[in-house]
Amino acid sequence: MILINLLPHRELARKRRKEQFTLGLGLSVLMGVLLSVLVYTWFEAQISDQQDKNQMLKTDIAKFDAQIKDIAGLEGEIAALLARQQAVENLQADRNMPVHLLTELVQQLPEGVYITSMQQNGQNVALQGVAQSNERVSELLRNLANNSPWFSGPELVEIVAGTASLNARDVRRVANFQIRVKLVRASEAPQAPASAAVAS
Repeated sequence: MILINLLPHRELARKRRKEQFTLGLGLSVLMGVLLSVLVYTWFEAQISDQQDKNQMLKTDIAKFDAQIKDIAGLEGEIAALLARQQAVENLQADRNMPVHLLTELVQQLPEGVYITSMQQNGQNVALQGVAQSNERVSELLRNLANNSPWFSGPELVEIVAGTASLNARDVRRVANFQIRVKLVRASEAPQAPASAAVAS
């Protein structure tokens, strides 16, 4: 016997396919939304984690900035203390400086040279005097440069020819001079203590 299907099977198949397509489309949209929510949540968690790390870094940076300020303040205090210590050491070293200055000056003055004025400004000493000749001034400069550990860098500022009257009839030609010389501290002159011992 021959079976003939008279039902509208094509419409039913089309309807089934349409329902399957709609169901698949709905499932795809649902999966897409679900996947988007998962990705969004993951990114939000990552951003929140990074913001927590950034906040922790900012806190640490603020703490380190405070420590750096404290260290800078301590360095300033240390520098001030070192400057005070250096000033005290310089005062201690300069305590005997006038004695060394006068002792060495007496030893280094050649015959025929007389000091009329002496001024000390810190480590610099300005000498004014009278000499019998220019050669005596040169000898004084050589003595200050080479023979004394307490003087350094003598420099002739000026030398001027002049006259000096010994009595009413005797007038002699002299050389008026100005010399600048630097006084050396005891800590800077290693030979100075030995020469002071020899002098005494």
